[in-house]
Amino acid sequence: MEPTEANGYHSRLYKLHSIEENECESETEALKPPETAHWTERTTQAVPLDQIIPENMKESPSVQPIKNSKSIVSSAKKVISALGPSGQSLIADFVHINDCLKSSSEKCSEQTETVISDLCIHLVMVRNGVPDPHLQVELRNRLRLLENDNKEVVSVFSELSARLLSIESDKDVITVTFKTFEEIWKFSTYYTLGFLTHCLENMFLDQSFWLSSPEEEDAGLQVCVKEETVNLICRNLLMEEGMMFVLCADNLIRQAAVVDNALHVIHPDAPNHGLTIGWSHNENSTEESKTAEPLCPFHQWFLKTNSLSKLSDSVCLEQKNKIAVGWTEATVSYESAAPDEIAYCSGDIIEIIGTFVECLKWFIGRNMTTDRVGFVKTSDVKPYASEERKEHLAFPVSEENRMFGTRESDFTLENAKALLHKISHSDVCNVYRVELEAIREPQSQEITSPDINDEEDNWKEKMEAFLQNNKECCPSSEEANEPERGTADSSIEKNVLTCEDSDFPSFCISEELERNEGFQTLLLFLNSEKYLPGFRCIYDISYGFLHALFHGYKEEEELVRYLSMVRDSAKKASMPLALTRICFLLGRLCTKRLKFSQARVYFEEAIGVLNGDFRDIYLTSAIYMNLTAIYLKQKNNEKCSQVIDKAASLLIGLQSHISSTEMESLILKYALKTSILNQDLFSETRSCLLLGQMYTSRRQFDEALPFIERLQVLSNKMDSCDWCLPGYYFQLADIYSHKCLPHIALSSIKVASRGPCSFTDSLRKVDFIIGNAAKLCGIKGGRLSFPTQISYYLRQALDSAVTDQEQILSTSIYRSLWQLCTQHKEYKKAKLYILKALDPGICTDMKSRVDITISLAWLYMLDGKHTVALDILDTVKKLCHCSPVQLGIIYNLSAIAFKQRNRTKEAAEHYFQALQLSKETAILQNQAAALANFGTLFLHLRANNLAENFLVKSVAIYCRLPNLDNGDDFIHILLILGHYYIKGGHKEKGRLYYEWAFLVAMEINHLESQLQAVQSLCHFYSTVEINEAQCIIYNEYQLSLARKMSDKDLEGQVLETISHLYLSLGTERACRSALEYTKRSLGIFIDLQKKEKEAYAWLLSGKIYYILGQNELVDLYIQVAQNVALCTAEAELGMQLFEAAGDIFFNGTYDRDKAVSFYRDCALPLAVKTVNIKAELRLCNKLVELLTNINSYEDVLEPAKRALELSEIS
Repeated sequence: MEPTEANGYHSRLYKLHSIEENECESETEALKPPETAHWTERTTQAVPLDQIIPENMKESPSVQPIKNSKSIVSSAKKVISALGPSGQSLIADFVHINDCLKSSSEKCSEQTETVISDLCIHLVMVRNGVPDPHLQVELRNRLRLLENDNKEVVSVFSELSARLLSIESDKDVITVTFKTFEEIWKFSTYYTLGFLTHCLENMFLDQSFWLSSPEEEDAGLQVCVKEETVNLICRNLLMEEGMMFVLCADNLIRQAAVVDNALHVIHPDAPNHGLTIGWSHNENSTEESKTAEPLCPFHQWFLKTNSLSKLSDSVCLEQKNKIAVGWTEATVSYESAAPDEIAYCSGDIIEIIGTFVECLKWFIGRNMTTDRVGFVKTSDVKPYASEERKEHLAFPVSEENRMFGTRESDFTLENAKALLHKISHSDVCNVYRVELEAIREPQSQEITSPDINDEEDNWKEKMEAFLQNNKECCPSSEEANEPERGTADSSIEKNVLTCEDSDFPSFCISEELERNEGFQTLLLFLNSEKYLPGFRCIYDISYGFLHALFHGYKEEEELVRYLSMVRDSAKKASMPLALTRICFLLGRLCTKRLKFSQARVYFEEAIGVLNGDFRDIYLTSAIYMNLTAIYLKQKNNEKCSQVIDKAASLLIGLQSHISSTEMESLILKYALKTSILNQDLFSETRSCLLLGQMYTSRRQFDEALPFIERLQVLSNKMDSCDWCLPGYYFQLADIYSHKCLPHIALSSIKVASRGPCSFTDSLRKVDFIIGNAAKLCGIKGGRLSFPTQISYYLRQALDSAVTDQEQILSTSIYRSLWQLCTQHKEYKKAKLYILKALDPGICTDMKSRVDITISLAWLYMLDGKHTVALDILDTVKKLCHCSPVQLGIIYNLSAIAFKQRNRTKEAAEHYFQALQLSKETAILQNQAAALANFGTLFLHLRANNLAENFLVKSVAIYCRLPNLDNGDDFIHILLILGHYYIKGGHKEKGRLYYEWAFLVAMEINHLESQLQAVQSLCHFYSTVEINEAQCIIYNEYQLSLARKMSDKDLEGQVLETISHLYLSLGTERACRSALEYTKRSLGIFIDLQKKEKEAYAWLLSGKIYYILGQNELVDLYIQVAQNVALCTAEAELGMQLFEAAGDIFFNGTYDRDKAVSFYRDCALPLAVKTVNIKAELRLCNKLVELLTNINSYEDVLEPAKRALELSEIS
């Protein structure tokens, strides 16, 4: 690319590339500048690393010395290469410098550079801002589990652009590293925006943590990162790249290069001299260089990747960052050199149209003396200081919404109703429940009753008042919770208006060609002095006028001929604005067909005809944008430099504009670079806003992301609250979701919730989280499970419910929270939410009230309080007029409660009523559930034939259902039948039902049901029909399920089981497989701190080594097992472990005498101490047999006598 003149000297940033030794001569010709070029002399100053690193960063205990210094030859060549064609004059200087420093290069090459690339992240659990020891222990346990299985952590930090090095659970520290500047730039951005903390919260905290009640919400994870270390890593990586931009002592930004561990700042000196590099050693320059600080990572990235050297210099000679609104005063007189510029005299008052931005060359103003509007040089005026006008400089909320789409209109109350209906939907209120206790004998767990005093709750009085509230209420819940039929999803507001959106005519080309008088209508429309809404399709980038304004033509060439005729008519009729717009349309059509030269002619004619008329500012802006784009396309630098500053001022200075060209991004990047070099936050923010909006509208999310991130960073820094808009976080979340970065997307939503949010805004976040939760590493659930992270936003929506409609939906929110807590067995919290829904003041229909009370009864049943549940259900039947479906559900739940209370007769009567109602309502699913419940009742009564009959009928009905929405109930019934047949001796039939259940569970992707089915199959092949191979296969699948469900306890148990199965095969290969699984289970038991399991795993490993004949490891593993057992201080465990250790040798083929010490010296004293007579007798008998076999007759007498005594006692 050819360098061009700008501000008296030339500069160009080129991508760095290495130059080989033999490239010097071949590069000479390529580095020659054009003959007409004028070059600026530059000098450089050397700044050693220790001078730019602050004192508190020079020493760090984690620093590793790394030798990565480059020779002066390669470093200087990199600088020359980066300077592009301007480096021609550097070749001789480079040779001279190389010769002068040749003697010291060896010494420099031996020196090492201290580089920090590792970052320690400290994790602290806090409650109300104070560290919480209990929560910290839970976090440490989670970290310990992830130390050996860190794939999830690696994945999350990969999203955060960091590389995981280690997890130190004992120190609560995670160490990450960075290899490139882009990685640390992205990571520092995420940290600054607050995403790091929430990403780690989603990974480390359990799902039940998010169900905290409102008084517990202050608990959370606090991430501690040393920002100075982050800055130092960024600085080091920039030094490795060799080129950077720095802020010098004079508060100006300059380019710098790194040569042999020293930073060299490039200074623009007198023009028209050759470009040279030198080392200035005078005291003033050295002191100035010490304060050189690298720019922030975003500025580094942008200035390197978007240099635009042909349009502006890489060094700003003077800082200009003032902004103003209102009026300015001319400090000099100026005669306009172009029609679009206004003349003014010194002292004239010029009104600012839009915003005065000092770093731009022009702004739009009105001379109050002449009333002329046009471009004004910013350097010729002095703005009036006006602190009270400062608030007008921030972009209003409406502007932000226009840029990124109105968020409130995206998610309406109808969307909220549909969402809450989906979350709050509970099967217990819609279909019959299947009584499941019959198959949960091995795995069932007692449900502990929460510590709540039912008498203090006054739930009964509250419920009766709730049910007896007969005042007029809202529509039924079907209407309140379900979306209206025929309503489509809201879409982002389109920027382009079509002809249907505004009242303006549409012109038929074929008719107009036949009657030229029709031109008059079009000319009158286009000759409007002011902007009309219909003109938007003419100006915008989408070429909407092709179909909105004109029709009746087959090819665009016909439209071009037609517009050419209209252009001639406009000239004859002396309609300048019509002629301008027609020329603009012709220019855009030529651009569309890639005829840039012809387009340039039309655009230049449009500017000439316009003659400085600013009454339609959108027209003026569109012409300048398109003309600048043509100059950029044609690389016409001379003409481009004349208009690009004016185009940039129109974009940045005006509060609104219409995007009309794809090349607008280059103009905005030019403005952004100017604002960065002048350190102007206002124009930088405005440029990032427009670039983000433009790329987002084109769905170029990768290009938009850096600018929107920077926009949010700048917004967070502003003092005015008008800048802190959550819309940027919403937009970031959408982009992160598109880029498959779910942890960062959810973190962005969480950060956006710091401020006040509306009702629909909170529920919109719930919808977003549900859509992205499946991509999270830490969330594993079934089909209908929802992430508990949504509970925070549901509670937020409750707090912001104001209107009557929002208050009505609050009931659905309480039911949603109840549903979440119930799924995670948080019954105490679920009860609090469902009792809050029993509010007589909330206007709800009768169906919703009945559903709420049924939910409350089911909650008491889950809590083991069946008598209370029966009381609630009986009250509902008495006070409410229930539908047949609701009545059937009440009878079915009552029957289950009666059965749990061993009131079999009442249970059978209620089951019968439920079955009859299911037949009346013709709901097959309820019929199947009622038949299944009858079957389990008969199994309880040992009426096996009747039970089988009802269960088989239930299975037949389930098979007829069109879908398996409640497939888990079907699976349970299949497992009941399988258990029944196996218990009755029909092994093959039982196995088939187990396998059928397993296949259905896989089809509906229900992990819990798959686990139950595969556990039944494992039990079948291990105890009923022993088959080690099949048992290993199903246990391997069970192991995969344990990993999917993140159940480390189950994973350790299954690994232990598989190890024993391989060990039972008896082959050497099987023993080695058993050893591998045992060590894996050992690692899990160590992480879980289960000392008993850990001790037995160590012992089993020693046993396997004994079988394999590796004697040197046997004693070691047994000793470790003993030490672990002794740490527990449990005598019973120690006795059992010592006996098991002795059994290894007692049952072995060699070294059997080693068992004596384990039995006699270790296990037997502990048996005596714990008064375990059976264990003592068993040990004495083993000692007698063992000592007899090894011919130790003198020692056998004592244990034999003791065994005889114990046998007489027992």
